[in-house]
Amino acid sequence: MANKLLAIVGRPNVGKSTLFNRLTHTRAAIVDEESGVTRDRHYGTCHWEENQCSVVDTGGYVHGSDDVFGAEIRKQVQFAIEEADMIIFVVDVTTGITDLDQEIARLLHRHQKPVILAVNKVDNEKRRNDAYEFYALDFDDLFMISAVNDIGVYDMMERVFQILGKQSQEQPQEEQLPRFAVVGRPNVGKSSFINALIGEDRHIVTPVPGTTRDSIDTQYNKYGMKFILVDTAGMRRKSQVKDDVEFYSVMRTIHTIERADVVFLMIDATEGNITSQDLNIFRIIQKNHKGVVILVNKWDLIHKDSKTHEQFRRNIHERIAPFTDVPILFISALHKQRIYNALQTGLKVYQNRSRRVKTSELNEFLQAVIEQTPPPAHAGKYIKIKYMTQLPKPYPVFAFFANSPEHIKEAYRRFLENRIRERWDFQGVPIEVSFKKK
Repeated sequence: MANKLLAIVGRPNVGKSTLFNRLTHTRAAIVDEESGVTRDRHYGTCHWEENQCSVVDTGGYVHGSDDVFGAEIRKQVQFAIEEADMIIFVVDVTTGITDLDQEIARLLHRHQKPVILAVNKVDNEKRRNDAYEFYALDFDDLFMISAVNDIGVYDMMERVFQILGKQSQEQPQEEQLPRFAVVGRPNVGKSSFINALIGEDRHIVTPVPGTTRDSIDTQYNKYGMKFILVDTAGMRRKSQVKDDVEFYSVMRTIHTIERADVVFLMIDATEGNITSQDLNIFRIIQKNHKGVVILVNKWDLIHKDSKTHEQFRRNIHERIAPFTDVPILFISALHKQRIYNALQTGLKVYQNRSRRVKTSELNEFLQAVIEQTPPPAHAGKYIKIKYMTQLPKPYPVFAFFANSPEHIKEAYRRFLENRIRERWDFQGVPIEVSFKKK
């Protein structure tokens, strides 16, 4: 049974994201004094005593804004209201009722869904008295709360679950799905790629770099493929991170990479090659032992001849060396060119990352390799590798046991990794090779 969905709406800077974080017991939504920080719908789960529901945080509703984000945020709020089983409408006691509050109230009354009016920032007696004016918005359920201080939130959530109905947390455990993250520099087309895949404008897409600030999860279940797709804030170089909000977005992107199984690194074909910042992101993915697929987006904008693909591929391989066993796909998110090939490739890389090789097979392989190319001697002393095994890790780690592991050079480690890749399919997956004393 799917969770009921609770949407949090309101004008900018009333404390919606603070309430979202309080209900989900996370810091998943960015909280900042700058208005309009939350732009996309941000989903989480609220576990409240023996009950649970899904919660969606939304961008601040701005009516009639000429700002490009204003129109997009309004659309996101509309989507959230349509999806939700119930709405928490957050207002700010310190400002009183505003024209925007009244506009949102009219919108909610038209949808005729259950609404709780949460008068936020009520943390003293004077503000409690001031809160009574919000009854003029004509909602039956009004609660005076302070999301930041956790005042009144318990009583409000008790009422939420009276309306939603009791929904036990003891449900069948969700299937553990592969997690695919989509990362890259700002404005390379990450959200357009996800929107093209899921067939709806779930994510804001504008031509302004840095539009996506939070990481958003989408469950994908089409064409026999099922996984969690994660869109992330575009990563800029440190010198370009000029405010706290963007800093937190970069940190969340790194955290998303850390939690992913496979990462789609999207680069911009119009740049002519993989950039230094693309390479920095690639090394973060590699360092965290994640599967990786490189997507060269906007390929439709490139003037091509018979050699363009291969030249572009060769340039990327030169930059990402020595880890070059990586799928590279040339796509157009705008025209949906090869985007489903990207997903199939991601699933293949996920399988490669999960691959386990029997110890007996590994040692048959090792014996043949050593007979042909033994490790170079050190100071006249022969190095003997006794056996190897794959360690029980979520990514491929191969341990070689030798009499003098400290004398095995980096070149021979790379040689063994390359031979492993020739023997088994680990395309798109960083391999860790370690040497231990026997």
